[in-house]
Amino acid sequence: MTTPLLSIKGLTKAYPGVVANDDVSFDIGQSEVHALLGENGAGKSTLVKMIYGLVKPDSGTMTWQGKSFTPADPKTARASGVAMVFQHFSLFDALKVSENVALGMENPPPMRDLARKIRRVSETYGLPLDPNRIVGDLSAGERQRVEIIRCLLQDPKLLIMDEPTSVLTPQEVDILFKTLNKLRDEGTSILYISHKLEEIRKLCDHATILRLGKNVGECVPAETSARDMAELMVGDTLQTPTRSTEKTGDVVLDVSGLTLEPTSPFGTTLKNIHFTVSAGEILGIGGVAGNGQDELLSALSGESLTWPDAVKVKGQDVANLGPNARRERGILCAPEERLGHAAAPDMSLTENALLTGAIRENLTNNGFVNWASTNDFAKSIIERFDVRTPGTHVAARALSGGNLQKFVIGREVLQRPEVLVVNQPTWGVDAAAAAAIRQALLDLAAEGAAIVVISQDLDELMEISDRFGALNEGRLSDIRPAAGLTVDEIGLMMGGAHGMEVAHVGDEEKEGAEA
Repeated sequence: MTTPLLSIKGLTKAYPGVVANDDVSFDIGQSEVHALLGENGAGKSTLVKMIYGLVKPDSGTMTWQGKSFTPADPKTARASGVAMVFQHFSLFDALKVSENVALGMENPPPMRDLARKIRRVSETYGLPLDPNRIVGDLSAGERQRVEIIRCLLQDPKLLIMDEPTSVLTPQEVDILFKTLNKLRDEGTSILYISHKLEEIRKLCDHATILRLGKNVGECVPAETSARDMAELMVGDTLQTPTRSTEKTGDVVLDVSGLTLEPTSPFGTTLKNIHFTVSAGEILGIGGVAGNGQDELLSALSGESLTWPDAVKVKGQDVANLGPNARRERGILCAPEERLGHAAAPDMSLTENALLTGAIRENLTNNGFVNWASTNDFAKSIIERFDVRTPGTHVAARALSGGNLQKFVIGREVLQRPEVLVVNQPTWGVDAAAAAAIRQALLDLAAEGAAIVVISQDLDELMEISDRFGALNEGRLSDIRPAAGLTVDEIGLMMGGAHGMEVAHVGDEEKEGAEA
């Protein structure tokens, strides 16, 4: 038998109050795409950090091509042939592509030579990049390419990818998969982490499943259904979200002529956006990252003030009200950036519960915080949304990304909002948690809330939305009923169908002038 590229035996890593990895063993073969699956908090991140030299195991061994492998740091791991594309980009917006790539290299060549290498490698693997472009001007998919090309320039033997498709369009996912298959054919092994199980079935040769830090099984994804893999991950039957009612009431949220300049130099201007959301309705808004999603949430939350009458709730103008005043009126929001925007990293979960819950949960009295009530509120979020944590005293940054996401969404849902706006509600969470969050949104709508779900997960939007629109370059497409929309139609909307209409009108005007 061929010697595995990487063999892991009995890896264990414990932190105060939790065993992240408990006697984990598995092999990654030569030229293999190997999936690492598990719920949020199952130990996936800790495991790959040990492979990449960011974390030292308490016990267990790793062997690399039959030899002992104990990377002291990422530099050592990279020298052995391990490269990693992280879930969160580590790029500087104000620098060029070539400059960002150079920062990730031990001994970068002269910039002119590096630019040539970037062009050659990116074209070879079907991920074309202009090394002279400023990263802040790139789409999310293009930024993903920068991270991948930076790794490929290391000529890796093992490429670790953590949720690589979370910011990509379906077309970009197809391109990425062609690249990964080409890498595999050339001898590179890939350790692939994703909660998108149909992608796992399409791409991966083998899968290892972690649950509560332990290896609970392996499977061949192509021969295993997505549901079966999800149930292996959670150790229970997976519940499918169900809609209890399809009735809607009066218009609650009315957005009209919303135009807004971005606060960031690399943001997107919102351009004349119109839509309404009724009580009991879920409006899904899709689009590739960087097309105005953050700016739209900011305008609806009150973080960015808008022109009068641009945002109305139950007929009342709220455009000049800040976040706290809007919360009093029942307008709650959960932004995409959970650590730093939705939650304060170094504050406890109790303190983070207070940050947005103080007003609607009556957690203060005459300027004094009722800490007992606040702690009870945090406990209710943890219990209702199955947040895996030792307790309410734990800092937000100590939670896995998916568990923090569950806490953030739960904190807003349990406040019984009249309007809820969420950006990427299930980003980075496992199948069971995603189903629970979607069910919570459906239940909230059934109780009469008006909900706006901004997401790059089209399957999610089609599952829970009553109507659908797409953002492209700060413009919102026409809103259409979600039922019956085809992938092609959605792709046109995401690609900016409005642009095609504008071009068509322009042609007519030109023809009229010539006549």
